[in-house]
Amino acid sequence: MTGSAPRDNSWGDLLADGRAPRFALIMLGVWLNAADSLVTSTIMPSVGAQLGGYAYFSWATAGFLVGAILAGASSGRISEIFGLRAATAMAGMIMTLGCFMSALAPDVGLFLTGRVIQGLGSGWISGFSMVAIALLFPERHLARVFAAVTFVWGIATVLGPLFGGLVVQTGNWRDVFWLFAAQTFVFSAAAPALLRGAARAGGGPGVPWIQLSVLGLGVAAIAVADSVSGRALSIGLVVAGLAVLALVVWIDGRLRVRLLPHRAGDLRTVCGAGYFAMFAMTAATMGFAIYGPPILQQLRGFSPLWAGYAIGSESAAWTLAAMLVAGATGLWDGRWIRVGVVFLIVSLVVLAATLADGPFLWVLAGGALMGAAFGLSWSFMSRRLMMALSDEDKAIGSSAITAVRQTGAAAGAAISGVAANLGGFSEGLTAASARSASVWVFVSVIPLALVGGWAAFRLTGSAERA
Repeated sequence: MTGSAPRDNSWGDLLADGRAPRFALIMLGVWLNAADSLVTSTIMPSVGAQLGGYAYFSWATAGFLVGAILAGASSGRISEIFGLRAATAMAGMIMTLGCFMSALAPDVGLFLTGRVIQGLGSGWISGFSMVAIALLFPERHLARVFAAVTFVWGIATVLGPLFGGLVVQTGNWRDVFWLFAAQTFVFSAAAPALLRGAARAGGGPGVPWIQLSVLGLGVAAIAVADSVSGRALSIGLVVAGLAVLALVVWIDGRLRVRLLPHRAGDLRTVCGAGYFAMFAMTAATMGFAIYGPPILQQLRGFSPLWAGYAIGSESAAWTLAAMLVAGATGLWDGRWIRVGVVFLIVSLVVLAATLADGPFLWVLAGGALMGAAFGLSWSFMSRRLMMALSDEDKAIGSSAITAVRQTGAAAGAAISGVAANLGGFSEGLTAASARSASVWVFVSVIPLALVGGWAAFRLTGSAERA
């Protein structure tokens, strides 16, 4: 008896009993969502040179995020209505269509429309993948599955932009979307066969259109906040967007057709504390990925490639930490969540103090601490949240993890953007604006990280199960 527990919680057992192919399908879905959300950072100069529309660069990412967040938020209900297998295959075809549109676009308008449709398709793919994890894998394997999800995200953070850059260097930027179209077509074709065993949930009570409409307004306001002219307008859009997101949670708890699990807005519960911690912690990290490379190039003379490798310290530590603690059980899953929170707060302080002109090893250490914070905590936070969901809320609760994460990313990007722009970043990349941004993009989110950390400690302590 004593020897069976480790085997039952091993990677071998995770992939046994026919779970390996569906595990691979889910990881492909995570890759498609993660990599496609990041790929435009290296191809947009080429897109702009051919199609024009330099003023709309930010919309290539913002439009994708709006579509992905709305799709991720609705994927739980959609999977209940159409069944997981049919819904997942449909999502793959929608993303394939979006890739076709961007690949064939004769002008920037159709290109950006294709990006929004890619966001919808990839958001559903990612959301349905979370539903599949909840329905098709035993609870004892959830930490390892989420560790693998974290691993794929970490790899995509590095390979997504690199993939786009290599394709542009060796061919045409349009080839990026043809290659994504081929991958999503394979995903869509394989989904019906590999997701057998996911029972249809009887149609569910419907789609929460009211909440999705309000959510769309909030996310759109946040997504464009750092691309508008005028500091007051930028700050106003961020504040308004965050207020609208809070309104979504308030509305959701009062309607029959819900977007989120029962009491998801109550920080005294596992769901409420878990979702808020995920949102706040994700938001607190965005400044490093967005502003780290230009600051290193301006103040330290790094090339774009070497600046990207330096930022990659976050992804490398994230991936390594996630794999190292994947098998933790018992008291240690809660302890790793708390260690991760502490690492995140320390990383923000270290980066604020050293990114501009401190010892470069400290910059790498700050990035590594930030990545390790998520590698140590994310899979255990996700597992605790999933285990707290009732059968009724399993689909919408699991799919909401992706939507909450991406909403936090959009909010964090906007907050960091406002902080940087208040220091003059929007007026041009100079030594003075880069030095100001190197401090304020991190200091501005420390309060958010502290509140998110408080929620994470609640998640591991006194939060109620329902």
